[in-house]
Amino acid sequence: MAKPDPSAGGSSIGEVLQILQAEFADVTISKLRFLEAEGLVTPARTASGYRKFSAADIERLRYVLTAQRDQYLPLRVIKEHLEAMDRGLRPSPGGPPVAPSDLPGPPELPGAEEFGTYGTELKLTREELRVAAGISVELLDELESHNLVVARGNHYDGDAILVAKTAAEFAQYGIEPRHLRPFRTAADREVGLIEQVMSHRRDDKTQELAALAVRLHAALVRSRLTR
Repeated sequence: MAKPDPSAGGSSIGEVLQILQAEFADVTISKLRFLEAEGLVTPARTASGYRKFSAADIERLRYVLTAQRDQYLPLRVIKEHLEAMDRGLRPSPGGPPVAPSDLPGPPELPGAEEFGTYGTELKLTREELRVAAGISVELLDELESHNLVVARGNHYDGDAILVAKTAAEFAQYGIEPRHLRPFRTAADREVGLIEQVMSHRRDDKTQELAALAVRLHAALVRSRLTR
């Protein structure tokens, strides 16, 4: 019998059971329905009401079953872990998911592709941001007071980690957050120019223009330092 393909329009609950029983022999359809009822997975439904599990749904179920079997975690804790992972945090062996403190910096002269995607998928709490950046509460307070680190809604993204970590490196040279305000002002002006240009265009070239702005800024700073 051919194995179910969860990428081809989703898998039925019976097909999911077949997939998971290879690793979790005691899993049952009743167990899968229970995990759905508890909000740990939310499969799509067909017009006739049948469940269709995506590949991501199956991975969530595998994570839940593994956490129960290997770590004996209660469903409440597992659900918290899944919610954290939905915000972009990474699983941590033996503990809750953590913010990726080893996020690489963007390329020195990013293209539009890198500029448009870096760090935007993360959704961190203030404390998760502070821990990921490795900074003190006092430094984070200063960065926020000067609008260098700004929340997006109720969370912070990966760019906030990069700003905070860079500010901490500046601090090693005696450069405090208040000294970094010209960078924020310059960024605001560049954004204003891009928004003005985009208001007269029909296509969306925001990321391309943003990448050009970063490239020009880096080149100008470098050219003046090497005079």
